[in-house]
Amino acid sequence: MKPPGSRRKGSDRVGYGQDHRAVPVRGAGPEVTGDDPARHAAARQIMARAAWVDDFVRRHFRLRGTLRLHGAALGGDILRAPVNLVLAPVHALVLLLAFVAASFGARRFAAWLRGRRILLRTRVGSRVEALILSELLDLPWPDTTGRVVVAGDHEAAVLRTFLSAPQLRPALRAQGDPAGAEAQARRLARLLSAYAGTRSAVAEIATALVLLLVGALVFRALTPGMISMAPNLAGVVAHGAAVADFPLGQTLGGVWYGVFPVGVPPWLTAAAVVALMMLGAVMAAFAGILADPLQARLGIHQRRLKRLIAAMASEIEGAQGRGFATHEHALARVVDAWDAVVSLARVFRG
Repeated sequence: MKPPGSRRKGSDRVGYGQDHRAVPVRGAGPEVTGDDPARHAAARQIMARAAWVDDFVRRHFRLRGTLRLHGAALGGDILRAPVNLVLAPVHALVLLLAFVAASFGARRFAAWLRGRRILLRTRVGSRVEALILSELLDLPWPDTTGRVVVAGDHEAAVLRTFLSAPQLRPALRAQGDPAGAEAQARRLARLLSAYAGTRSAVAEIATALVLLLVGALVFRALTPGMISMAPNLAGVVAHGAAVADFPLGQTLGGVWYGVFPVGVPPWLTAAAVVALMMLGAVMAAFAGILADPLQARLGIHQRRLKRLIAAMASEIEGAQGRGFATHEHALARVVDAWDAVVSLARVFRG
């Protein structure tokens, strides 16, 4: 077993590739015949990589590692983040429908729903996937730097990595034909994508906690989200403008408007919502810098990665439909609901 930081040369490819031809691998063992032995052997090799999870988390999700990781967020990720914030409830709804469908026995439909990509792929998420494949799972990722330029290229590279992995060759050949092998590779890629997608939900939760702290310290109010914070921000802006324009000076203006509150126009509140959403999107793009070390310290990253490895091993053995269970998206939606309830309560009080 190679250490987690090892790399395979580009010539070490095996299994069903783009042209579905097998290329020998140095030191490859004898062929494993039979569906069950082949799948069990491949699943055991994947499960063995769980031993490297702690080291992987220490190198990439502690403070230094996550700072290097989030260097990829500069640029396009700042533009993708606000779109993902809008799409996040849709993504959560699709996952809920998939859960309901699986509960009623419609496993194929549930798998189809899980395979829908709702959130935009971020560069940080793509880099995390590349590192998991190349270092944690020790699969032949074609780009040893872990950089990704185009989302389509990344998705094709992930698929090629699974198809060409020596560890997965017996299981893929047990599928019977290239189409079956590619279908299983796509299912493995969806598991990896589902893991990377949890980072968006965690970023939302981390952003909400920061807003909650800022609201408590600055506005002395409960502000778990942009909507609940916007009226407070708009009120501060309106009060400051009114005091500055008071005919008898700012000192008397402060006293006057301390007794008679300033009316906040609706357009100012709407502008505050937009401004806070833009700021929140930037915060979400870099929220992992705070969230990753904390999750690593609490063991959350370690448990999540081990669940991913177990889900992949289960898929390789043929236990389709298990998927990669995650609760982060549901928790993020709970935070959204909390934000809405706080905002509605303020409206009714006012």
